[in-house]
Amino acid sequence: MDFSIRVIRADEWEQTREIRLAALRDPVAHLAFLDTYEDAVRRPDSFWQERAEGASETGDGKVRQFVAEAPDGSWVGTISLLVERPSGEVRFGGPAKVDQTHIVGVYVRPEARGTGVIDALFRAGVEWSWSLEEPVERVRLYVHEDNARAAAFYRRFGFVATGDRAPVPGHDTATEIEYEVRRDS
Repeated sequence: MDFSIRVIRADEWEQTREIRLAALRDPVAHLAFLDTYEDAVRRPDSFWQERAEGASETGDGKVRQFVAEAPDGSWVGTISLLVERPSGEVRFGGPAKVDQTHIVGVYVRPEARGTGVIDALFRAGVEWSWSLEEPVERVRLYVHEDNARAAAFYRRFGFVATGDRAPVPGHDTATEIEYEVRRDS
């Protein structure tokens, strides 16, 4: 599959919304996302406009969303990274102990799976993390304990489980496992 990787533009809120809604309809969305299609589809346009602006090149630099774009302009995959500092807000999991980025919102359309899209998105996200003006020590992510396919990819890409776990909001027993890749890896 032919595709290019790039950061979204602020005016691409409709595409941002569309790929997020597609991700939330995926059969494993309940394992991969802390959001639901039903909640996301009710959000106003202003939510998606702010989300796209914040994750674009012109945003505040605390979030970046990368997309894999096919030659016809369609988006076949996406990944977002949140910059987390020890003094910052906790979005999910434990508070940042070191300067880091946090990968969220990973999605590749079924027809693009197995074509290298996910590898290219992760390379772009990790490279962006290492290029930040205020350096980060690691890139982290969380994966649901039952999402073996995603965990296998993360390990293949070089992420290792840290031993930290976080409870899945709204579930009594389910947990997410933290994985990381360190700058010196």
